[in-house]
Amino acid sequence: MLVRTWHGCVPLKHAEAFSRHLDETGVRHAQQTPGNKGAFVRRETQGEWEHFFLATYWRDLAAVKAFAGEDYHVAVTYEDDEKFELLSDPYVFQHEVESVAAL
Repeated sequence: MLVRTWHGCVPLKHAEAFSRHLDETGVRHAQQTPGNKGAFVRRETQGEWEHFFLATYWRDLAAVKAFAGEDYHVAVTYEDDEKFELLSDPYVFQHEVESVAAL
């Protein structure tokens, strides 16, 4: 199984609206892609910024490519991301994992 991780942050004034936007775009898109095994978001506040960490789990690299395209190391972006003043890491990471367990 693969885990794909993304990070982005928005000013606190946009945190709640961006959280809904992320659920409606990245999370939903991942969950609707065949081969997706889950999508989880963690939020952390740092000063005037809200950080979002998205981890999506995949059956294999073919499923990741079905979600992200051939250039799967580049972050997937969505219409209206910029209205939240999103600072997005441009690249994501994929790692092979044995299992998923909550800490």
